[in-house]
Amino acid sequence: MTVLAEVLARRLRKMRIKRGMSQRELAVLLECSRGAISNYELGHNLPNLTQLMGICLELGCSADYMVGLIDKEAP
Repeated sequence: MTVLAEVLARRLRKMRIKRGMSQRELAVLLECSRGAISNYELGHNLPNLTQLMGICLELGCSADYMVGLIDKEAP
């Protein structure tokens, strides 16, 4: 697992849980499968840019935070 995948996986799970969402609920909002969200959280796959932006919009954080460029959650 790359450092990027590890950071994104950890932060995605943290923000999803903080917002009280299940993987399925987030998947529905992003129009993807629950398995895709699980794979992102496990660091097996990285979301494409469209999915990353959707994740950030739904979870209320910046892409910079999600990929580890900054440590502040909110833009």
